[in-house]
Amino acid sequence: MYSVTLKKGLQPPLIINALISIIAIAFLVFFLVLPLVIIFGEAFSQGISMWWASIAEKEALSALRLTLLVAAIAVPLNLFFGVVASWALAKFDFWGRSFIITLIDLPFAVSPVISGLIYVLLFGINGWLGPWLIKYNIQIIFAVPGIVLATLFVTFPFVARELIPLMTEQGSEEEQAALTLGSNGLKTFWKITLPNIKWGLLYGVILCNARAMGEFGAVSVVSGHIRGETNTLPLQAEILYNEYNFMAAFAVASLLAFLALITLVLKLIVEWKSSNNQERA
Repeated sequence: MYSVTLKKGLQPPLIINALISIIAIAFLVFFLVLPLVIIFGEAFSQGISMWWASIAEKEALSALRLTLLVAAIAVPLNLFFGVVASWALAKFDFWGRSFIITLIDLPFAVSPVISGLIYVLLFGINGWLGPWLIKYNIQIIFAVPGIVLATLFVTFPFVARELIPLMTEQGSEEEQAALTLGSNGLKTFWKITLPNIKWGLLYGVILCNARAMGEFGAVSVVSGHIRGETNTLPLQAEILYNEYNFMAAFAVASLLAFLALITLVLKLIVEWKSSNNQERA
């Protein structure tokens, strides 16, 4: 079996570097920049006043409020779960550790639509817990709780998967030294662990928030598409587009694109801060 390696200091030809750069830029322009240009172009095609009128409609505002509400619930819960899970998995070695890591990665392997169907089978009228929920007048599917649960499922790996490698690499020597000197567990976490993971934690929260606001598949299954009640921004954009109300659909989509751009800027800031801290260290 033969292998080809570049000698130390040997650089690829300039034409290859240029070709790779051109391909990468063309890919980004075609799949990222061009869709954004089309979204904002269509959204403002009839002027800012029409754009504002489209997003100021009662159903669009309701979708925006629900999207922000779901993110406001799902992100803090995932933040708490991610920190606790990462602490346990990175700082301790115990039986079943690999199995828990596999469970954390499960939403990456399961289609969001399938995860939504699972909740329907659990909490729907004909589901396993459906009769009990009906008895006590508790509605989860086709209501906000179902949307929150579906969003939690598809987003909970993001914080944990950012922190587990980081905390594993850092080790537990500093925490053990603090405990040896008489510090308690909570004080050790706030004074030592949290400052060491703050940038990775913030990065995971940003990714989690972006996925929570843009989730479509799982939410579409459990929401019921009730106008003004259970439609998030992605679902509202789909409904408007299917009704051939293209301008309003792109106006709603522009809100999501705007939130995505804010997320991207925050992500770049966090990466820049993190790289600066690593260089100083």
